[in-house]
Amino acid sequence: MRKVITYGVFDRFHEGHKRLLERAKALGDYLIVGVATDRYAYGRGKYSIEESAADRIRHVQDFPCVDQVVLQDHDGQIAEDIAKYGVDTFAIGSDWYGRYDYLASECNVVYLERTPGYPVPVTAGGKDAKVRIGLIGCGRIANRFMRELGYIRDIRPYAMYHPSPDTSETARAFLGRYTSVIKARTLEKLFDLTDAVYIASPHETHFAYAKAALLAGKHVLCEKPMTLKKAHAEELFRLAEEKGLVLMEAIKTAYCPGFLDLIALAKSRVVGEIYDVESCFTRLTPKNLREWTDLESGGSLTEFASYTLLPALKLFGTEDLQWRFESTENENGIDVFTKVILRSGSRTASAKNGLGVKSLGKLIISGTEGYIEAEAPWWKTTDFSIHYEDPSVVKTVSNEYAGEGLRYEIGDFLYRIRGHKDRDYKLLPEESIKMAEILEDFLKGRA
Repeated sequence: MRKVITYGVFDRFHEGHKRLLERAKALGDYLIVGVATDRYAYGRGKYSIEESAADRIRHVQDFPCVDQVVLQDHDGQIAEDIAKYGVDTFAIGSDWYGRYDYLASECNVVYLERTPGYPVPVTAGGKDAKVRIGLIGCGRIANRFMRELGYIRDIRPYAMYHPSPDTSETARAFLGRYTSVIKARTLEKLFDLTDAVYIASPHETHFAYAKAALLAGKHVLCEKPMTLKKAHAEELFRLAEEKGLVLMEAIKTAYCPGFLDLIALAKSRVVGEIYDVESCFTRLTPKNLREWTDLESGGSLTEFASYTLLPALKLFGTEDLQWRFESTENENGIDVFTKVILRSGSRTASAKNGLGVKSLGKLIISGTEGYIEAEAPWWKTTDFSIHYEDPSVVKTVSNEYAGEGLRYEIGDFLYRIRGHKDRDYKLLPEESIKMAEILEDFLKGRA
């Protein structure tokens, strides 16, 4: 029996996939297909997968010419599978031409021409048409967002709203840089032009913009902190649910593969029962920036607490949580360093945030059998280590953190817009609401 093996993501299984598999099967008698896991596909730059791994596997399994399906989850697996399954021919699409010539000593290597025209482009308004996204805001994070959008298939930046587009130097520079983006002079015009909005305006404006977008029937991805009041966060999530819309808070760490691995391992009791979480995010920010001068929503806590509170909320939950603040303020009454001390039963956490104080930005999760340590900057989680009483026993886990990290949250935003639900766990509504409650409690003291 002549065995053939091929690999792919096989998202939205289409005629091009079918023809490639049929031609691969024609090279032998038995066809093995490797389907990439979500995590492995991310590592290959596929950030906007719309179908779950289970659905993608099912589509391939159901195709008549496929005899066996395996999961592809790591580099080097192709050579392993060739030996493991006694493969005679490795086949892959011609867009990979030359990439796998090194396997010629193991088996036949065949590059199959791709089928022109697949996947079939869809017209505007079609079920799978590109999502037209509008931006509210054009500052530092909006520019990073635009750069990361280039990695996501099927989301198109279409328009930008700024309350003073003609007099704002930042707005003029943004529109000059991204000439394909339309200037929307009103929110109503922005909503008319788009299917979804990304909110990257000053913190105190997030709630009003998000509410207006949801009322207009638009999906919303809102920069952190999404709101500064618990009731506002509750209202937005309630409104999104009533209208069947996606509302996501853009805390990039919550969606990146490394952090998800870290939390999953901690919850699996790899270091026993967890009793303490220490997180730190500090940056010496220039004093002329909004963070130092905005009396309403500036300061270290509003800037960084969405990151530093996240591990504790993920591991302790949001119920029966108590907190207090230790803070240092500048002459304007804006906090330049704030530590949040949290308690959940017998468990504690500290979240350090600093604009004018520099500290080591680690994350340490302490348990009854050991601890997990993520090196600075832990919020861009790549490597973390698991330590035990015996100092010679250390396990290191590595993950990719691609680009500026925003592509992960954008990919999940598209995935959820397409109607999928199984990635909601990465940042739950109750976690966003609890963060807003903590920020509201802190800002009461400033008033």
